[in-house]
Amino acid sequence: MESMLNKLKSTVTKVTADVTSAVMGNPVTREFEVGRHIASGGPGLCWRIYDGTKKSTKQEVAVFVFDKKMIDKYQKFEKDQIIDSLKRGVQQLTRLRHPRLLTVQHPLEESRDCLAFCTEPVFASLSNVLGQWDNLPSPVPTDIKEYKLFDVETKYGLLQISEGLSFLHSGVKMVHGNLCLENVILNKSGSWKIMGFDFSISAANPSDSEPKYTCKEWDPNLPPLCLPNPEYLAPEYILSVSCDSASDMYSLGVVMHAVFNEGKPVFQVNKHDIFKSFSRQLDQLSTMSSALLNKIPEEVQQHVKMLLSVTPTVRPDADQMTKIPFFDDVGAVTLQYFDSLFQRDNLQKSQFYKGLPKVLPKLPKRVVVHRILPALTSEFVNPDMVPFVLPNVLLIAEECTRDEYIRLILPDLTPVFKQQEPIQILLIFLQKMDLLLTKTPAEDIKSSVLPMVYRALEAPSVQIQELCLNIIPTFANLIDYPSMKNALIPRIKSACLQTSSLAVRVNSLVCLGKILEYLDKWFVIDEILPFLQQIPSREPAVLMGMLGIYKCTFTHKKLGIPKEHLASKSLPHLISLSIDGNLNLNQFNSFMVVIRDMLSRMEAEHKTKLEQLHVMQEQQRSINISNPGNPSEEPKSQPSTAQLLPDVPSFASPQMSLTLEEKQRLAKEQEQAAKLRNQQPLAPQAAKQSAKDLTSSLLNNMTSLNSLSLANAPRPAPVQGSTMAAFPSPGTMMGPMGAQISNGFNTPMSFQTGGMGMGMRPPGPAHYGAGMATTTSTPNFSAFNQFCANVFNYGTGWFWFHLSCIAGH
Repeated sequence: MESMLNKLKSTVTKVTADVTSAVMGNPVTREFEVGRHIASGGPGLCWRIYDGTKKSTKQEVAVFVFDKKMIDKYQKFEKDQIIDSLKRGVQQLTRLRHPRLLTVQHPLEESRDCLAFCTEPVFASLSNVLGQWDNLPSPVPTDIKEYKLFDVETKYGLLQISEGLSFLHSGVKMVHGNLCLENVILNKSGSWKIMGFDFSISAANPSDSEPKYTCKEWDPNLPPLCLPNPEYLAPEYILSVSCDSASDMYSLGVVMHAVFNEGKPVFQVNKHDIFKSFSRQLDQLSTMSSALLNKIPEEVQQHVKMLLSVTPTVRPDADQMTKIPFFDDVGAVTLQYFDSLFQRDNLQKSQFYKGLPKVLPKLPKRVVVHRILPALTSEFVNPDMVPFVLPNVLLIAEECTRDEYIRLILPDLTPVFKQQEPIQILLIFLQKMDLLLTKTPAEDIKSSVLPMVYRALEAPSVQIQELCLNIIPTFANLIDYPSMKNALIPRIKSACLQTSSLAVRVNSLVCLGKILEYLDKWFVIDEILPFLQQIPSREPAVLMGMLGIYKCTFTHKKLGIPKEHLASKSLPHLISLSIDGNLNLNQFNSFMVVIRDMLSRMEAEHKTKLEQLHVMQEQQRSINISNPGNPSEEPKSQPSTAQLLPDVPSFASPQMSLTLEEKQRLAKEQEQAAKLRNQQPLAPQAAKQSAKDLTSSLLNNMTSLNSLSLANAPRPAPVQGSTMAAFPSPGTMMGPMGAQISNGFNTPMSFQTGGMGMGMRPPGPAHYGAGMATTTSTPNFSAFNQFCANVFNYGTGWFWFHLSCIAGH
């Protein structure tokens, strides 16, 4: 399988390379870029058709190429005959100009390897479409292979051929001489065009009412490309060497038969004995059976039978054929009208475009997109016709895919977005805004579509502003949030404040109320609600519009108004509006309902907050961070540092909600607790003494101190670390937290903890240690006198508490 594919690929590559090299030497390539091979056409399908573009203008064209290698098997004089015949056909086509004839864009050019000329863009020949694929690329292009003609295309195509023949016969007095499937070309828009004038015959007396034509006798010795297709020739051409316009009509009859019969003509001709074949064909035509025409539509069978008549005078002429009822089809008439638009005035066009929306749904999509749409968009250059054309274009856009819309319609619509006159253009776009925003790419929406909406909001026409405000909510969900917040909302607010029209002001408020759900809560609170207080108007409709925005914001699940805003701004504003003298009873009641709802919610929310705060404070009072546990299980050893901390609320309950000040206080207390935990534990004092001994010692010391003179006593030294002001003592005292207190002679006195909490009596008797050291320092008695006075006034409990505080600091 892979080898077959590789072989096929190499074959196609070789053919393409040969043709490309042949074309590259042709003068046509100086002005035109030659693209891919797309079709074949002309006598014997000898012309290969390529797509191409003009280098200077990028205009799309079709390039017809005849490769001379195709006739290498012939002798030189036969080659010359073939080349001359092909040249004559192209030159004749170039001189003729008519909408039903293939339009030549660049005349024939000859090089050593090929002949080439350029025409309007082409899809394929009618022969290709009906299954004859000679001289086509391999594999056959899918669009040709799968192409199926619709009835309206067939009817209008045959009508176009009839109109082309009418032009030749009546206009230029010419017989085509070789009308067949391969000489009918379908252009890019689907129109059927005639080519292949290699054997055309001009009238000998063109000015006479009955022109005469002279044809050549059939020469079977000539190469096939030098002879017409015998299967489409009228019998008289072969048997009596005569022809006229009726001979073309016979060929038209065979073409019609082939179109409805899968590309097969009426008779198969034996090219080796053509005279005998035509004699037999003549007999069959004289007694034509109904089976011969059974595939032709019944309404045109009789006309085809007349066209195939042996007697030329019985055949309808081209002008008569254009008027038969078979072509009187709404689709065919519509397409025909489009082809003749250049002949109509604006009034006729407008009437036609008004009725077109009823016809478009009856036509196949391919016909609409490739035939009707280009004709409609070409009218955009005429501003007066745009309001009539635009609804049809947008109707077609609805049936197109997004890719088709972007590729085929949007480029032509973009300039129309910017047109402000006539005003109906803007109205039509606004009515189809959902379509535009759905299928237009985001960058084009920002650059073309939304600016059009902004212009509508700023338009001087009140009608335009009203329509725009009414339509905006229908497509608000398709607008990106930054555009809505920064561009759309400010313009709606501006329209509301600056207008003198009550309708515009009310519609602005209604529009804002409908698009609130697409905004975020804080934008509404910061931008929309304050804006309501700027509106100077006090008409009832305006007041009710403002109430609606308040109510929508208040009740919407995503939005909502905080109680602080309710209390300070919303409720005062609403209450002041509610007593406006322009409101009736029902309107006043509507205000009061909203006001009561706001008051109820504000009351409930604030009451709940206060209740929670009260519960939190009660919990805070009852929680002690020390959490001592069961006193009966407490060990009788030295207390831990945590037992000496002040009361701090517990954070065991994560549901408690604290204020910032409470959190700051707790942070400081925790910092102090951390410092205490980091201090080195104090060693217990070995010696123990009861509180009674300590008290008697203090009394003795105080008695001795009182006997000393205080006149020259120095000021007490400041407390540093665990050392307080010195007092005279024969030894050292240990406090309840192990702090040393120096005596008057700079002898340190220590106090050691005895297993008690801060500010409480120790559980066991305190101990007083001896062993004082002498010193030469001047004694300081005043500090110690005050200390002893405090001991006697408040007892030993205060003594222990004071020493503990000294140790803590």
